[in-house]
Amino acid sequence: MLSNVQSDVEKINKKFKDIEERRNAIIKGTRDATILCSKAIVSLHSHKKKESIEYIEKAKKLLQEFKALGKDDLQKYLYIAEQEYVEAFCLFSISENSVIPGMKSLDVSDISYVMGLLDCIGEIKRMIIDKIRAEGTSKVNTLFELMDKIYGIIYPLAVYDNLMPGLRKKLDVSRILIENVRAIITEEQRRTRMIDIIEEFEKKIMANENSKFR
Repeated sequence: MLSNVQSDVEKINKKFKDIEERRNAIIKGTRDATILCSKAIVSLHSHKKKESIEYIEKAKKLLQEFKALGKDDLQKYLYIAEQEYVEAFCLFSISENSVIPGMKSLDVSDISYVMGLLDCIGEIKRMIIDKIRAEGTSKVNTLFELMDKIYGIIYPLAVYDNLMPGLRKKLDVSRILIENVRAIITEEQRRTRMIDIIEEFEKKIMANENSKFR
């Protein structure tokens, strides 16, 4: 009487055992890919571009391997690692003044692509701060416009927050980051102008002092 039940339960057990094994392998593997992407971003900010792209390429190979292992039923476990990969790769492209790659060329899910781009906004802010410290505000406007445009392009997707959980929160964080950078640039420009005015005033005083002794 239970021959069919026994047979089907064994098939179900085999199916879920396979899923569980693949899931565990993907979780471990994508954790390694995420770490590699984080290292790539750190290296990039340290101006070690060769080292950065090596980490990115290693992460790419891992993701390709586990994307195949994930088949159609476990792709959601790739989202976080893919998101980090998008962030690292896009940031590298920005540092090279290259076109930001599309979702298809990166071979990632739509959710990972959008979330990774929003995370990239925070890293662009860091690039801007580093440039202001080293060179002032003369070369940061392009980066600021870029982070603002990324936000503007993605913002209409906010209506799909129920399909992309956490999207609206990331958009809110990105907006705060953008306004924070705007304030920093504005304040730094004011400070620079004030210094220029003071230096010009001091030059005039010195010129007047020198003219008295002629």
